[in-house]
Amino acid sequence: MNKIGQYFNTFDITRGFFIAFLLSAFIYLHHFGFSTPAINTLLGVLGLYLLLGSARQSWFWSGLFIGVFWFWWIILSFKHYQMPWAIPIGLLVIAYIYGLLFWIIAYVSEKLSLLLTARCNKKAFHRKAYQHASSGQSDLHSSLPVLILKGLGLFSMSYIHPFGFDWLKPELVFVESYLGIEKWQFALILSAIILALWKSRPYYLFLVILAYQPLPKTVPAVDTTLQIISTAIPVDEKWIDSRQPQHFQSFFEQIDKAIAANKKLVVLPESVFPVFINRSQELIDKLEARAQKITIVTGGLFADGTVPHNSAYIFTKDRILVANKVVLVPFGESNPLPDFLSNWVNEVFYDGAVDYIASAEITDYTIGEKVYRNAICFEATSEKLYQGHPKEMIVLSNNGWFVPSTEPSLQKLLLLYYNKKYGTTIYHSINMSPSYLIRDGMVMETE
Repeated sequence: MNKIGQYFNTFDITRGFFIAFLLSAFIYLHHFGFSTPAINTLLGVLGLYLLLGSARQSWFWSGLFIGVFWFWWIILSFKHYQMPWAIPIGLLVIAYIYGLLFWIIAYVSEKLSLLLTARCNKKAFHRKAYQHASSGQSDLHSSLPVLILKGLGLFSMSYIHPFGFDWLKPELVFVESYLGIEKWQFALILSAIILALWKSRPYYLFLVILAYQPLPKTVPAVDTTLQIISTAIPVDEKWIDSRQPQHFQSFFEQIDKAIAANKKLVVLPESVFPVFINRSQELIDKLEARAQKITIVTGGLFADGTVPHNSAYIFTKDRILVANKVVLVPFGESNPLPDFLSNWVNEVFYDGAVDYIASAEITDYTIGEKVYRNAICFEATSEKLYQGHPKEMIVLSNNGWFVPSTEPSLQKLLLLYYNKKYGTTIYHSINMSPSYLIRDGMVMETE
């Protein structure tokens, strides 16, 4: 009980909350339009400095509050399944998953450091240090071996994906700052902070300048022949059969406007046609007729026998291409639990609905002289989709499950991160939040 009680110390809780606030501020500053490189740089470095210099109790609370600040919006999806009772439970699960993850990094770092020290030097004062550390009375957490191990833990965190969810990337805090987001740059930032803590000389923090990344100076040229469509169909409405004819007509009108504006390509959001398009000849005929004048990329469902897919349909003058989703949303589209638990969860929480099926291969398609990588919502924020460094990517999303919230902003920052990392130009068509394109490290609204 005494050991458990150590984690409810007011100082540790307050410190953890403040650290989480610093490392989450970039999301909210971007969301409310107050993001600046100077503020993001300062808050990011300060947050990491305080985190690395904290004991494992504070690491637990930092992780817990980071889980809440970054991912609280996940619980909004419960309201669409008529499960409001699950909202506090879901929030606690999210918080404790990330609290435990951070605690494990700090705990392993401290224990491993002690073991390594004991092997290298068995003098009495090392045994004494071990005793004091075990009772929480030493500053072991700020020793050089522990700091290095904690730094390695943070460096590796972007490769740790609870249930396949990979949106927690510590280097993301610098995506709109004066510092870079490449792994070598993040390593330099962590090294400067570790040195400052180890030497107790904060001026070593100025070494983070070695990770400096110049900001874009000019607005890049955009393809004016491409039209990215935004829609505003609430999730609860799009699946109502009686509303669909009206919605579909509005989509066709937007396609017709793009044709009238002499556009060559028009892109509509994920599952904007929430039906199995390949089983609706009427829809196919209407889209094919318009595809004689403009190439259409749109989201829809695809039935391969009895197997459902979340897909993108590409209509050109002479063919229809279907690109199925490769990386499915954990729990939302595919249950990552073992089969016996997965079936139970689907039956209890999703009215017996079956999981979507992921495609085994990434799809690239050619329109005119450009080759586009296909990506649908969540998978666009997955490292897997950037294999081969694609030059162009068309992303279709439906953010209706999580609005109003900071989810669209975090998604945008992640796509900016991948644009900076891989140089991929991203065209993003979205339902329930503004569409945009990202090129050369800049985000440009399309409407």
